[in-house]
Amino acid sequence: MGVYIIAEIGINHNGNLGLAKELIFKAKESGCDAVKFQKRDVESVYSQEELDTFRESPWGKTNREQKFGLEFSEKDYKELYLYATNLNLDFIVSCWDVKSIDVIEKNINVKYHKVASALLTNKKFLEKINSTKKPVILSTGMSTQYEIDVALKILNNVQYVLACTSTYPTLDNEVNLRYINTLKSKYPNLKVGFSNHSNGFIPTFGAVALGSECIEFHITKDRTMYGSDQAASIENAKELVSGIRKMEVVLGNGIKIVFENEKGVKEKLRKVNDILE
Repeated sequence: MGVYIIAEIGINHNGNLGLAKELIFKAKESGCDAVKFQKRDVESVYSQEELDTFRESPWGKTNREQKFGLEFSEKDYKELYLYATNLNLDFIVSCWDVKSIDVIEKNINVKYHKVASALLTNKKFLEKINSTKKPVILSTGMSTQYEIDVALKILNNVQYVLACTSTYPTLDNEVNLRYINTLKSKYPNLKVGFSNHSNGFIPTFGAVALGSECIEFHITKDRTMYGSDQAASIENAKELVSGIRKMEVVLGNGIKIVFENEKGVKEKLRKVNDILE
């Protein structure tokens, strides 16, 4: 299997089921392996003070109206799950609280549970993830090495650990792709990948060149649309995925051989073989 590519739809659907399906289809057309959404129980994740804060949005003038406007119902998630799986895409969810894990587990059979960077230090949440017995993808943004080590000791079934920087969009000097090498060295029994919050292709291609086995990126229809993640998202997902697949090919297997296409050139250009005598 090649690099596992996840199109993070997240909240870029803006609470619109039709747009969510459009993004799922775009991920399929682009050649992705999976789509990922986010699920929150709004009252659990945010304090009343936060929810009452002024925030102008398409849904009203409070943070509460905005947060509820972005959430899908259980029925919606079932519909999205069926739509994605009928397209042979894996369906992944980042839950942001314990109640949301129960909702997802009750209604759909996710391929993986994704632990978002913001939840990495929540022991109760990590233990709840363990109770699902599902494979886990862990992002490491906004976390110290100690926090990552502790989380990985708590979690039972981590399949991928992703290098990540939680800035939107991530600046070039914040990407730190060499942390992929650190993760591979520290956790040789885990698959290591990269969660991209840059709005360009180069960090993702570099991550593949460094041996990432999973790439996650935010996908959008239009980066100018409403939403906090749009600026850190990719519009031309097909070009990005094509570049990832090409990078896999050009990396080769590391074994030096003389290719068939080289042999004619060798006969033409190499006149002396003294080194072999």
